[in-house]
Amino acid sequence: MSFLSSILGDPNARFLDKLKPLGAKINELEKDFSLFGADEFKTKTGELKERFLKGETLDGFLPDGFALVREAAKKTLGQRHFDVQLLGGIVIHQGKIAEMKTGEGKTLVATLPAYLNAIAGKGVHIVTVNDYLARRDAVWMGQIYDILGLKVGCIGHDTSFIYDSSHTEAKTDETRDAKGSFKVLHEFLKPCSRKDAYGADITYGTNNEFGFDYLRDNIAYSPEQMVQRGHNFAIVDEVDSILIDEARTPLIISAPDAESGELYRTFSRAVQILEKERDYKVDEKLRAATLTEEGIERAEKILGLKNLYAEGGVKYVHHLEQALRAKALYQRDKDYVVKNGEVIIVDEFTGRMMPGRRWSEGLHQAVEAKEGVQVQKESRTVASITFQNYFRLYAKLSGMTGTAVTSAEEFHKVYNLEVAVIPTNKPLLRADLPDKIFRNEEGKWRAVINEIKERHEKGQPVLVGTVSIEKNEILSELLNREGIKNKVLNAKNHEAEAETIAQAGKPGAVTVATNMAGRGVDIVLGGNPSLPEEPEQVRKAGGLFVLGTERHEARRIDNQLRGRSGRQGDPGATQFFVSFDDDLLRIFSSERIKGMMQTLGIPDDQPIETKMVSRALESAQAKVEGFNFDARKHLLEYDDVMNKHRASVYRRRQGILFAENDEVISRTGEIFAGEEDKENFLKKAGDAGREKIAPALKTLWLRAIDHFWIEHLEIMEYMRSSVRLRAYGQRDPLVEYKNEAGRLFHELEDAIEGHVADIALKIGPEAPKTEKLALEAVHPQAGLPAQAGAPLAPQAQNKAFQGVGRNAPCPCGSGKKFKRCHGG
Repeated sequence: MSFLSSILGDPNARFLDKLKPLGAKINELEKDFSLFGADEFKTKTGELKERFLKGETLDGFLPDGFALVREAAKKTLGQRHFDVQLLGGIVIHQGKIAEMKTGEGKTLVATLPAYLNAIAGKGVHIVTVNDYLARRDAVWMGQIYDILGLKVGCIGHDTSFIYDSSHTEAKTDETRDAKGSFKVLHEFLKPCSRKDAYGADITYGTNNEFGFDYLRDNIAYSPEQMVQRGHNFAIVDEVDSILIDEARTPLIISAPDAESGELYRTFSRAVQILEKERDYKVDEKLRAATLTEEGIERAEKILGLKNLYAEGGVKYVHHLEQALRAKALYQRDKDYVVKNGEVIIVDEFTGRMMPGRRWSEGLHQAVEAKEGVQVQKESRTVASITFQNYFRLYAKLSGMTGTAVTSAEEFHKVYNLEVAVIPTNKPLLRADLPDKIFRNEEGKWRAVINEIKERHEKGQPVLVGTVSIEKNEILSELLNREGIKNKVLNAKNHEAEAETIAQAGKPGAVTVATNMAGRGVDIVLGGNPSLPEEPEQVRKAGGLFVLGTERHEARRIDNQLRGRSGRQGDPGATQFFVSFDDDLLRIFSSERIKGMMQTLGIPDDQPIETKMVSRALESAQAKVEGFNFDARKHLLEYDDVMNKHRASVYRRRQGILFAENDEVISRTGEIFAGEEDKENFLKKAGDAGREKIAPALKTLWLRAIDHFWIEHLEIMEYMRSSVRLRAYGQRDPLVEYKNEAGRLFHELEDAIEGHVADIALKIGPEAPKTEKLALEAVHPQAGLPAQAGAPLAPQAQNKAFQGVGRNAPCPCGSGKKFKRCHGG
């Protein structure tokens, strides 16, 4: 406790004390609401909706709403919200983050604010980390919402569903009952359109699906193709994982471009011959690889080039750099896995596979070439957004997780979110033991095996956390050699995650997991409901023992692993075994401590416990966390510029998409600089019967916006890379970026309007046919929105230049006006 806290008291405790009277009001209503029959729940929901429509705020009837949800949970699931869960629900409703320990029932907590905010009729999104949890929670909690008269939707990667209690043909799924064991329930999830799933009062889904649907909505060519209905309120489960760990990963919708697989393979073969230190240097702190002078000469010799920069230009340099990054920095079974001939990214924080996600700027293709799988076509970005900016679209944002306090500063600065720590329902009995530090990795593994063996033999379940799939499999093999049965949980076999985690609390069970470690699923002591004596047997053995084999660069990830043990007052213990060969200590600690251990003659598998090393570990983690925070903040400063452009372009696009016929014609008329052109256009529009011309104009506008927006995304990406060099001239790259961005955005607006003005005059009464010809004259792939940025074929250029206005954008795609390019 800090000096100020000792005088002023704990601010978190003071905040929670202010909420307790609300909790008391909810409890007072229990005696009346407990008498409700099934139909009365729906009637009460109708009354609350009426009160809201008459002007009463959600805060005004929060006690009624929460009390009603609690009774619905008791009736349907046999579960009653604890008082601390009510506090968590209030915190989430207020648009804050509730930090709640593992096993405290966050899934049930979310039903309180979700129901209350759904009363407003604008939709509530509940965001989970994977499809399995989205479906599980939609079924499990759907029973509560259903009796309350609310509709529940679930968006999945392939199929969307609506909760329907009368739907009996669905597959079965395993879902927990009140005691935490598994039981089989009908899913009650009826397949539906994505739009219907979003039309529900409450919609479950993953962060990826919500984000991609937003992007897809903004490249739609008719209102019917759009699925989302705004961004009212989001509750983000595992909020630290989604809003911080994945913040730097942009969501990208792309379209195929030119084929260049052979180039990637050529450069990949070349860099495999290069040697570390002599030909290239690696900075592990910055995750950067740079060629030495000798390395460049050697690469030129291998590639048969006299001068890489002169003969190949930027293209060859780019290919060489990406091939080197793929070789030196990206490791199989750590950063990615190869499955069914595809390179699939593995999330560094959760250990989960991320199918469909690709590294940008040719890096993914470079890794594919390195692994000898088919190199996919390069692509052009059609639409993109970071999770940081997607979730800032919501009018109200909140979240829940077991670990948020260590990142409270980032949550506040980036998302304006406050963190409140909710006390546990029962006292936490878990013992977090001090780290054991070993001289090298070999000694650490021997000690890990001995520790597991000892605890396994006395019937204590052990969950072992590793930082990569590779280490995960090494440890499993070592255990097998010792005759210790174990279950492996990593990105390669994540389909069995729920079942594996469910059995991890059985007596003597040994589970070896990557960082995913069943996040979102509780580990219940015993694990088999048919053997009621098992939980007590495990408690006597000390509860679940969690053994971390390496410290992660973020303290939150370590705390998440610890949080698997000690749920709801269960006994348990956690401990980390670390060595000086681990990445964190190897990169950030001094050689002095390792040398001291060697000098003292400490055996490899004998640990030391010293404050000096503990401080070194904490210091290393703090450094990396600070570095990553700065990197995310830096990214956001640049992305904020693009975000303003994106918001403006999407606003304009939707304005056109939803415009009536007269409005489209009126907007088009406003962009003509000369009165004569404007009069000619309006006369032509009048002569036609607007019903034919307006749809053609709408399509013209949308395609023009998409075409030039795609080019703008590329130009901005190149510009962002180039402004970094201006730092050498004592100029601030961010200031330069903002200045250049402003100029480029004005050019984008001019280009869109110039293009539309030029083509609009060519559209006649036979609108559809004329529009198609006019569009193809400027852009031969105009009929393919997703690929609207492809360069013109040489044979099409002469035809394309005919009739192009001098101030219109040049059809060649340079971004310049025609008079300053091919028309000059």
